[in-house]
Amino acid sequence: MSETLNLFEQFSAHTYEQWLNTVQQQLKGESFEKKLVKKTYEGIDIQPMYFPKDISDIPHADALPGYSPYVRGTKSSGYAFSAWDIAQEIPYCDAEKFNTAAKMDLERGQTALNISLDHASLIGFDPQEEKLSDFGTSGVSISTINDIELLFKGVALDKIKIIIQSGISGVGITALIVAYLKKQGAKLENLKGCIAFDPLGLIVQMGHLPFILDRIYREMAQLTIWSEKNKISLKTIAVNTSPYHNSGAHAVQELGFGISTAVEYIREMLKRGLNIDSVASKMLFVFEVGSDFFMEIAKLRAARLLWEKVIDAFGGNIESKKINMHLQTSKWNKTKTDPYVNMLRATIESFAAICGGCDSLHVSPFDEPIGLPDDFSRRIARNVQILLKEECHLDKVIDPAGGSYYVEKITDELAKKAWLLFQEVEKKGGMFNALKEGFPQSQIEKIAAERQKNISTRKDVFVGTNKYPNLNEKPLKKECFDCKAFHKKRSETVSSYLSSINSTVLNQYINKINSGISKISGDLIDEAINSALSGASLGIITMALSSGDDDSSNLPNVKPLNIHRGSERFENLRFNTLKYAAKGVDIPKVFLANMGPIPQHKPRAEFSTEFFALGGFNILTNNGFKNIDDAANESLNSGASIIVICSTDDTYPEIVPNLTKKIKDTNSDCIVIVAGYPKEHIETFKQAGVDDFIHIRSNVAEFLENIQKKLGVIS
Repeated sequence: MSETLNLFEQFSAHTYEQWLNTVQQQLKGESFEKKLVKKTYEGIDIQPMYFPKDISDIPHADALPGYSPYVRGTKSSGYAFSAWDIAQEIPYCDAEKFNTAAKMDLERGQTALNISLDHASLIGFDPQEEKLSDFGTSGVSISTINDIELLFKGVALDKIKIIIQSGISGVGITALIVAYLKKQGAKLENLKGCIAFDPLGLIVQMGHLPFILDRIYREMAQLTIWSEKNKISLKTIAVNTSPYHNSGAHAVQELGFGISTAVEYIREMLKRGLNIDSVASKMLFVFEVGSDFFMEIAKLRAARLLWEKVIDAFGGNIESKKINMHLQTSKWNKTKTDPYVNMLRATIESFAAICGGCDSLHVSPFDEPIGLPDDFSRRIARNVQILLKEECHLDKVIDPAGGSYYVEKITDELAKKAWLLFQEVEKKGGMFNALKEGFPQSQIEKIAAERQKNISTRKDVFVGTNKYPNLNEKPLKKECFDCKAFHKKRSETVSSYLSSINSTVLNQYINKINSGISKISGDLIDEAINSALSGASLGIITMALSSGDDDSSNLPNVKPLNIHRGSERFENLRFNTLKYAAKGVDIPKVFLANMGPIPQHKPRAEFSTEFFALGGFNILTNNGFKNIDDAANESLNSGASIIVICSTDDTYPEIVPNLTKKIKDTNSDCIVIVAGYPKEHIETFKQAGVDDFIHIRSNVAEFLENIQKKLGVIS
């Protein structure tokens, strides 16, 4: 029998010190920290390599999937027996249009119905009660049981999960849906998914709430008790960190403020007589997933670690320690320019979400920043998930990121930093007090400002927007939503419906709601359901629930977060130029005065071309000029408002002053710019008439905005 060949014996292992010595030789004196260590917004230094020693002191490193502290997942089998829910959000405001899209998508691979509500429905108002400016802009308009019938017509609710983040109108929305199911003769225990309150998630977006928090928490408790009492697998409390993510927060802030919000909700429910296991089992976390692939995987793993720690502190059982997470691909990093790149971003984010262990996932359509999705964009977004499942087989591997020294290390670092942030919030009296003080808002503003600086200088890249722009791109055309017409139609429909109901019968149930508000037993939900069966609208149920509130003058207010997309400033540069051209004037021209042979000017000519293309300018280039007179004549004859001199630092002293003088003597209004930043000659060149310099450290967004102002593109 031949001996087994052991290759490990044939080659000696290299030590970390040997590797580091080789790297430093290749760096040739440059700093290892500056060149190879990535600094993150979270304050974590990402090393170029990780080793077993990096995770030797991490307690959870050897934990198995399905076991405490659940870093590697809440199920031992991963997705092997039940994959994540494909829960694409359908954002149409009209119930009939929503229904058509839902049936189409459910037949083509979607496994859960993700329903976003418009602003009026989120706060429990009927259409005629809502301001026109906010109406029908964020999701479907729901007011009556007729709307629910249109919404779910032909959809088997007993076979799929529903996900509704209901803001502060959880009781009313639940009452309408359950009333519909009762009319259909369906079994309530088959209703599963989420109809969840999240008042703090809503207030950081709006800045205020229309009702006092005590009333909202009272209803949250009522719905949670009712759901448990009726053995309905329905989450009733949501912790949505999306507003923080979409304001520029980093992963530590998302985790820290998310856990702080969850603890606030737990305490409020315990005050109202619920136990920790009843509350924890009814909670759903909602995270957005960005494109920093490994950081996002670590974020989700850290969330499970933190949740286990929180519930353990409250004395919860094993099942309560298993977090439930619905994930959404990021809105913050999606772009209006070069929107097809959004497909790639969403694919990377989906991959991270699944590797990180999501329970359900929404992949944003590529045209989401521009307007409502169409059949094509919905299909592509949905198929990203299906492809990752059916063709990449991500449902066949349990915790694919587990054991990675890199992922395990940053998971641990994220969790520790997020826990410290959570403790800071606790010292301020909890999440709502922290929001009133403006602590989360100010912390996120600092990171958002840092991000914006890095985006403006192109240290952070948005492909197709602040780097590699495509000026031949044709903007996507979207149907303009007629908010005014839709508001009028919905107001008339609901008013007509309300005029036809039997108010005598309805008032009996409304009186029962009024008399049962103070008793937290879940019975209130049954009365709300009966009122919906008798014709009550969402607005009527909401108003009935507010009976007895004597502190309405003290409504909660906080400073709202600045929700935005990171690419907006660069998008506006392009759109400013397009709007200017739409007035019938020529797009401003930029002439590249390329000096010398191609190898001499090419690097800076290419840099300058991309630089000004980001503002949508018309770039005029050439193969270079042998002498200054030819360059000056061609520059002036081009009709360009901006002339960029492109060559090398060594040749600039003999080129720049003379060329600038010839241009300025003929046309003093021309803006002359030098590509590069030759430090020793800056003042000399300025004295010669050079207006500015562009280089890799330039704040591109600010520079181009100033140019647009000088040229009258913007006022």
